[in-house]
Amino acid sequence: MRHQIVFVGLCSLLFAAGVAGAQDKPTPKPPAVSKFLSPSELDPAIFLPPPASDGTPETLAELAELHRIENERTPERFARAKHDDELEDVRAIADVLGPAFDLGRFPATAQLFADLRNEDSVAAKRAKAFFRRTRPWHADPSLNPCNKSDAIKSAYPSGHSTMGYASAEVLANLMPGNAQIILARATDYAASRLVCGAHYRSDLEGGHVLATALVAELMAKPAFRTELEAARAELTAAHIAP
Repeated sequence: MRHQIVFVGLCSLLFAAGVAGAQDKPTPKPPAVSKFLSPSELDPAIFLPPPASDGTPETLAELAELHRIENERTPERFARAKHDDELEDVRAIADVLGPAFDLGRFPATAQLFADLRNEDSVAAKRAKAFFRRTRPWHADPSLNPCNKSDAIKSAYPSGHSTMGYASAEVLANLMPGNAQIILARATDYAASRLVCGAHYRSDLEGGHVLATALVAELMAKPAFRTELEAARAELTAAHIAP
């Protein structure tokens, strides 16, 4: 009888531990979906040309470029590239605007760019899954990238570049007087992916094309335009935008 009690008690403890462990695990997030666009409105097969395959002269030339960049990168530029690698939202592009552009002060603007971030992420992930291009550092392990945490088959198009160019286009629309420095920052941000050894140059170009197509589609949506104009009114009232 005593052994039965001990066994039942042990089972109860194990069950409780299992329940606690299950409760400790985070609930998986549902797959992100577009708030404004249907799947047919941004088909990567239509908007993007396919990337070069592994081992082709085009890819080998792009790998050679990455080696040249790696050999020439300064510690300061590499540090900036690593910072850009870790910061993948509009703040990375808006840093050229100074501290006045603080999303904590502008809820409508924050909402606009949160929704835009979701849109560019959905578009880039869909394109990556469609093209399945090998990362440079996997094609050539002698590269020394910022990190190797990204999925192997996910190089084209660059998600960072898609985000950067999409954010820059919308920011430039809100602040046309600062368009030049905003767009220049997006180009520099995309170049960080080369410095990091995370992408080929054509991955960046694909991200730029995808971002331009995405923003054009969004601008045609009344719901997105409503958010854009709310952000514009908010920034204008604060004398941040003309």
